[in-house]
Amino acid sequence: MRARAHAALGAVAGVLLTAGCTTTGAAEPAATAQRSGTAAPSAPAPARTAQGTLLVADFGSDTVTFIDPVRGPLGSVEVGTAPYGLVVGADGRAWVATAEGVAVVDTASRESLGRIPYATRTGPVTTGEYRGGGMGIALAPDGTRVYVGVNVPGAEGTLEVIDTATRTVTDTVPVGRRPFDVDVARDGSEVYATGHDSYDVTAVRTGTLTPRRLEVAPYGTEGGLGSWLKPHYAVVRADGKLLLPFEGERLAVLDPRSGRVDVERMTADTHQHGAALTSDGTLLVVGTGPIDGSDAGPSLTVRAPGGQERVLPLDGPHEDVAVSEDGGTAYVGGGFTREGFWDGITVVDLDSGATRRLPAGVRPLGIAVL
Repeated sequence: MRARAHAALGAVAGVLLTAGCTTTGAAEPAATAQRSGTAAPSAPAPARTAQGTLLVADFGSDTVTFIDPVRGPLGSVEVGTAPYGLVVGADGRAWVATAEGVAVVDTASRESLGRIPYATRTGPVTTGEYRGGGMGIALAPDGTRVYVGVNVPGAEGTLEVIDTATRTVTDTVPVGRRPFDVDVARDGSEVYATGHDSYDVTAVRTGTLTPRRLEVAPYGTEGGLGSWLKPHYAVVRADGKLLLPFEGERLAVLDPRSGRVDVERMTADTHQHGAALTSDGTLLVVGTGPIDGSDAGPSLTVRAPGGQERVLPLDGPHEDVAVSEDGGTAYVGGGFTREGFWDGITVVDLDSGATRRLPAGVRPLGIAVL
């Protein structure tokens, strides 16, 4: 199916919610100073965010939280109900997929720049694992477009395309059910929406917005909606292939050009969600913990490009992972889409395997390094 343009959304998206950081009562002292002839006290300088700060989506609240990776939380910004995924551009703007729309945050000043409503009807705004609204989100390499996977409870999802200059939804494309993750080809030519409940990846050409469904089901699809053995998150390798981990047992390697899926062995033996790649091609995969009594506990798999794996134990369920710029440290969010989540992140030294826990927001799900 062809994508549908939504030019009329410009007027709607212009009515953005602007609940930025404000200082109450700031005008009154200045007026008093003018009457008395004394100099008005200067307003406090806005917060500035250092490089290497973490940003997490507080799935259990309506905020994103800035985290010093050593000391912990620095402050939060309201973005909308149940934020899920987030992505940060080179200009410092964060794009946050919430149940209500895509929020935009200036990460340098820690201020809200408003929220862009979805073009897709997702039903009542709710919270929790199956809520409607944005899930996976990604940014085009040139920063001109944001792509967000929108969940429609009980139906197929959509991929919405946002123009980052005008902050409006320009197109929608049909994709699979519950688009957990969205990724972009390194050359920007395609977008990939991972459909959790439809056992697939929808590849969308960015030039034509034409979707192609690619099944990814190394265990088959017989379990239907009740199965745990579904795709969750993906990463795009340097050769253009997508890596999708399953259950700490199988790594599905999808060639989006041919649709072919090759399966490689994994060793963590645990239910797996979030994934990230370091600059040298090392794959990091979050193990959330057992789905039955025979599985291993939560972990972080560190998989070298050649396939050799180290499995580092984690304390409690986790969901997503980001890596420091130098590739030496992983940050694993404790939010988790299911029960068992906790309000923090685990900091992992990838050389030694040492871990430490850090308080971080409210059920932190999506995570990025600024």
